[in-house]
Amino acid sequence: MNRDKIAELYKKYNLEKEDIYKHQHYLIITRAGIDKIQAIEGIKIAYEVIKCETNFCVVKATTKDLETFGSAIKGTSFKDGNTNSWYVMEMAEKRATSRIILKICGFYELGVFGEDESEDFKR
Repeated sequence: MNRDKIAELYKKYNLEKEDIYKHQHYLIITRAGIDKIQAIEGIKIAYEVIKCETNFCVVKATTKDLETFGSAIKGTSFKDGNTNSWYVMEMAEKRATSRIILKICGFYELGVFGEDESEDFKR
């Protein structure tokens, strides 16, 4: 983890203490932090639903420079799914958004992830 580069991005995007936290091996940016970054950069995202079923969804997020995916599956227990929410479409969209914003802005290469990307990343 490059602390100097992370500190530089932290300042550039006006992130505050409540926008980022340490979780086991990673730094995590909250949904509010992701929204700040997106607003400062003026990143416009187009979404495409790749698959949407009652318990499973995949969403593609595209900008002029990049595309990535977010998915969510609600299993009968957390062991056979990756979200506790029945809102699988919304969760897939949030995951795709976090991924594309953090990739574009250089956070991903530093091992920084969005809190929506995994239930394990919650505070």
